[in-house]
Amino acid sequence: MDSCGGKKGPVGLAYDERMCAHFDPREDPHPEDPQRIKAIWEMLQSEGIPERCVVMKAKSADEKNIALVHSQKHVDFIKTISSKGFDARRGKIASRFNSIYFNKGSSEAAFLAAGSVLEVTEKVAKGELGAAVAIVRPPGHHAEHNEPMGFCLFNNVAIAANFLVNEKPELGIKKILIVDWDVHHGNGTQKMFWNDPRVLYFSVHRYDNGSFYPGGDDGAYNKVGEGLGTGYNVNVPWEHGRCGDADYLAVWDNILIPLAKSFDPDLVLISAGFDAAIGDPLGGCRVTPYGYSIMTKKLMDFASGKIVLALEGGYNLNSLAKSVLACVKVLLEDKPIDGSFEAYPFESTWRIIKAVRQELRRFWPIFSEELPQAQLININSARVPELISASSSESDSEDNAESDITKDISQAKTADTHHANVFLAFSKLEIDETKCNKGVASNNSQTFVPGISAEVTVPLPAQIAETTSSWRSAFSKVDVWYASYGSNMWKPRFLCYIEGGQVQDMQRPCVGSNDRRPPKNVMWTTVPHRLFFGHSRTSTWGAGGVAFLHPESNSNNKAHICLYKITLEQFNDVLFQENRATYGGNLPVVDLALVDYVAANKSVALQPLKEGWYHNVIFLGVQDDLPILSMTCPMSDIDRFKSGVLPLSLPGAGYKSCLIRGLVEGKELCQEDAASSTSSISSATFAHSGSSYNIAFSLFAFSASFLRKISASVFFRCSKSFCNFRSITLLSRFLTNSANPRIISLYSLLAFLLNLLFSSSAIRLSFRFGAADGRYSSTQEKSRTVEKPNQ
Repeated sequence: MDSCGGKKGPVGLAYDERMCAHFDPREDPHPEDPQRIKAIWEMLQSEGIPERCVVMKAKSADEKNIALVHSQKHVDFIKTISSKGFDARRGKIASRFNSIYFNKGSSEAAFLAAGSVLEVTEKVAKGELGAAVAIVRPPGHHAEHNEPMGFCLFNNVAIAANFLVNEKPELGIKKILIVDWDVHHGNGTQKMFWNDPRVLYFSVHRYDNGSFYPGGDDGAYNKVGEGLGTGYNVNVPWEHGRCGDADYLAVWDNILIPLAKSFDPDLVLISAGFDAAIGDPLGGCRVTPYGYSIMTKKLMDFASGKIVLALEGGYNLNSLAKSVLACVKVLLEDKPIDGSFEAYPFESTWRIIKAVRQELRRFWPIFSEELPQAQLININSARVPELISASSSESDSEDNAESDITKDISQAKTADTHHANVFLAFSKLEIDETKCNKGVASNNSQTFVPGISAEVTVPLPAQIAETTSSWRSAFSKVDVWYASYGSNMWKPRFLCYIEGGQVQDMQRPCVGSNDRRPPKNVMWTTVPHRLFFGHSRTSTWGAGGVAFLHPESNSNNKAHICLYKITLEQFNDVLFQENRATYGGNLPVVDLALVDYVAANKSVALQPLKEGWYHNVIFLGVQDDLPILSMTCPMSDIDRFKSGVLPLSLPGAGYKSCLIRGLVEGKELCQEDAASSTSSISSATFAHSGSSYNIAFSLFAFSASFLRKISASVFFRCSKSFCNFRSITLLSRFLTNSANPRIISLYSLLAFLLNLLFSSSAIRLSFRFGAADGRYSSTQEKSRTVEKPNQ
């Protein structure tokens, strides 16, 4: 082998195909696949890299070294999980953990991965290698003291770091900097050095207000360590996806590099996950191979170049392999790969940088200085973010292993340019403050509104706003009414969208609005629209449907709504949260132009949010000279609900509880009715198909008052053996086409009395009526493929 390597010593490569024996035994492909390290090795071979490095076969880690960070129980568990005695129950055991699989090769692969990272790290510490890259799997930074997690079995980097500072003091490695650039927060590594000032753990990762994997608040920027380790844990949490080279380099230059200079490490360990790369199916970010090469180059200035990269994540084989190749070339001190930055960081990136620096000032005097004036200028020039759908995938693309990185970069630049052009129209908006409370601007102009296919003549002022935050400042002075229905009718639940956080039974917190002022007024009214409940599971509430308002009005229908008087800035923030979309804060989707358009056309489906369930903005009228706006599904989804493509489902207990509490506190439902209605909720929904009606309804108990207040639908609860199905069928058909509240109340009362007579479990049926002769037949609900929730 040739070990010429770089000028500071040879570069080591640890690789062993025995680690490929660890794979998911199920037929479904798993992102953490043996092809990951094979793709890297093949890429390096194609460039002649192994011949220029010291290539080392993997060596299993000693149990005693693994036990430095893991419990003996955990070490024994991973050691034996691949034994024959676990063959029959290995899958069941894996299901108890968070994102873990096991097979017959898992034990050996885990010990080899940990041993490889430890061995190359020790050789770099001794000076036998100048730097090293450990191409290992399974990854490690999620693995905690007593359990595997997130594809990780042993925490490879933590084992190596702990080994050096505790077992090898003679090597003089007293301070270690761990840089974790994997797109996911390294919860396991953070906890293992939480109190240790000898190891500075730095992580830059997607956080999304704690909703991005691994979830929770461990990755928040105010998690700085405890005891002697206070200030030695640094988190830089992205607010959203799409972060790329410019964002990461801004963090490097304004946080990591100054921090590393102050800490002055003896060795740098990189938890090198490449799932923030362009095209990664899990990360949703856009770091290029060039970006990774610059990040690596900047870190080589520390610890006399003693640096070790240990593979963590990265699931697009092409971008993964090219990114690792770029980093290895930097370690070999080759000529850097071509690349450049044509975009500024997101506005949110600067916001996070400022927050992290503020947090660290107590521990690191270097951050007492304000950001350089040049950087502050860049904040006002921050690039316009793109809208990121979080409804079906964390990915920004569907690239496969054959995707071309150059093409991805080109597309990214094109998209940035497109959104920058779109923003020009919005950036020209300046509110006439004398008329702001009525949402009126001062002059007439023409602009192109995103999501609308034609030019719309709308009022726009002549003065141009200069900064990217101008729309927020302007729209914070414009009031609108937001018409809520469903769980948002309960004010504490709605305030989650304004102030952030969550109420009881919610499974994920809300980000909140930039403008956290409470609503200026709250009032109740009714609208001539049908309320129904669709979809069968959401990430916010779990199992159960959520409320929708039919976009088209019908005088035969009536739904109660709660109106919140909020700013147009807050309405935009609520809209993004309802559609599980995130953005950098620069680009409003609903401006005065669009408000005027919606008022004239009653509704508009916003194409930038088309993956969301609530991307159709509807106009419900005017109250106190202010427009009443709401958001619901588009008419195309109504057709899908009717045809059965999308499921109609009763809401879950938590969602139902919020809805009922909202009605009670709004005095739209009395406590007595609420008590008798807590176990059920009116969600009878319709589905017209051809010449027939599919009326799906559940036999649920309801008081007359509660049913009348929710919608002109009916649910009965009774025993199948005691009911005349034809009578119920005809009655249901009549009620769904009737708006007579007295008749509805009468039959609602009848339903309530039936419940007292028959207490059997709720039976959900679907009845199909012929339009001509009233024939019917009961059918079981068809099994449907449920979309991944985006509510």
